[in-house]
Amino acid sequence: MKKIKITALSLLLISSVLTSCKDQLDIQNPNQPTPASAATETGVIGLAQGAIYVNGFTSSGNKYYDGVVGAFYNGVVGFHEMMGDVVAAEAANTYMNNLSAPNEVILDDGTKVANPNSPSAQITLLRAINVNSQQGGNPGFHEWSMMYGLNNAANSVLEVVEKTTFSGDAATKKSTIKAWAYFWKGFAYSRIGSMYYAGLINNTSSSTNGNYVTKEKIIEEANANFDKAASTLTAITNAADYTSVMTLLVPSFFQGGKGAVPTIAQWVKNLNTMKARNILVNTPTSSVTAAQWGNILTLTNAGIGTADPVFAGNTNATGDIFAPLSYSVAARSVGANASGGTYKISERLIQDFNTGDKRLANNFNQYPVWVGNSDRGNAFNTRWAIKDGGNGLPGVMVYTNRAAGAAELYMVGSYEENELMKAEAKLYTGDIAGAVTSINAVRSYQGAGLAPISSADLATVKEELRKERRVALAFRGLSFYDARRWGILDSGRKNAVVISKDGKTINTKATINYGYLDYWDVPNNELAYNPAATGSAPVKNPK
Repeated sequence: MKKIKITALSLLLISSVLTSCKDQLDIQNPNQPTPASAATETGVIGLAQGAIYVNGFTSSGNKYYDGVVGAFYNGVVGFHEMMGDVVAAEAANTYMNNLSAPNEVILDDGTKVANPNSPSAQITLLRAINVNSQQGGNPGFHEWSMMYGLNNAANSVLEVVEKTTFSGDAATKKSTIKAWAYFWKGFAYSRIGSMYYAGLINNTSSSTNGNYVTKEKIIEEANANFDKAASTLTAITNAADYTSVMTLLVPSFFQGGKGAVPTIAQWVKNLNTMKARNILVNTPTSSVTAAQWGNILTLTNAGIGTADPVFAGNTNATGDIFAPLSYSVAARSVGANASGGTYKISERLIQDFNTGDKRLANNFNQYPVWVGNSDRGNAFNTRWAIKDGGNGLPGVMVYTNRAAGAAELYMVGSYEENELMKAEAKLYTGDIAGAVTSINAVRSYQGAGLAPISSADLATVKEELRKERRVALAFRGLSFYDARRWGILDSGRKNAVVISKDGKTINTKATINYGYLDYWDVPNNELAYNPAATGSAPVKNPK
């Protein structure tokens, strides 16, 4: 990438952002490794930690961060959760208030409330503002730039590590760092291939090319990097030196709970879960082949278990990487009334909790109706907001805790996601009982307090799986992928709870016709400086 890229070599903030890591990392300007820093263990580890986290996930890695759009897990993931109808936003920054405005809402009495920019309101908007002059006003810019910044950072690590002298078992330490870089490259390519119609494969730092390839090729590259990480890890024989390096790569304040340093075997499980996700979320459910379901089942059977660390992030008082009050979409949905924070809780998310689900009781409070920007189709209106830290029900999961050090941010995969992918693969390969077992296991794990599903009816279990993915994985950036692959973006959602603009009428049989773009066009911010070369794949979604 040329002008829009945010690279590890151009960013000058890592040493100040990660001051809390100074004791464990002797960082010597890791953005521009000198021969001295490249030849030291602490120098390359400082680069490997700082460049990855800052470029990929913090506001320092977002060139057009404005405090509302946010960084990755509270901004980019917010775009996904808005389009997945988990939250909405009224702020106009980066057209957030339009991004998740459906084309049309049909109320219980048949009244049609159209988006004023219909038809194809969101698609028309995205195309109109996908111009270089919009800069950060282009929603499609942010994920692209941060993930290519992350990829570039990982490329820098791979290049520097080859020049580094290590103490102890040098081969093990080098392999650990290389696996780390391949892992985050796989993550970056996964995000690009799961969101954009085309992308670039670039495995050299501070360089670019105009050879745009299809999203399918980007996902292949993602999985190839996950495979490189796995093969590099499984060749390691010195567990002690592996652990010593990983303890430095993972920030110390991340290392509690699910953020603990994984063993080699546990890390490979995380890789398997991500590979399963890449198949599932990028294939329409109606098109998944028997072989693909079998592959998902094989990967998830070897994926994250209940006791495995999952690269979870955390906050600290100084917000060195993630700030306590704004580290996630859920954290930015907390409110003392239904107007919430930056994000407003969707009535459709609340609708997907089963009666008696303790996760609803523990995490949300109901208030008088808040009426938002109703000229966007009534989708904003809500009665709900998240309760920071939960309502105190013992043994029940909490979506957000904004006390410093109390967050658990699922940066990559999780047990719940792995188990629900396993459930879906079982369901579509005829093992309904196995699917039920997996869904019940997730509910038990999160303390839902629901009676086990007893039905063996295929349609019933499919619906329970749909709802469970919505509830168990809320705020983790998967809802839009699900709406896309399930066909809801095109067919709409029926029997939806919608509050009319009078703030009094609660519709329970409404239809929401979303009409969102399934894969975004390549940002013009990129194309303006890096035009597609002859023979490139199309950079614009034909929809």
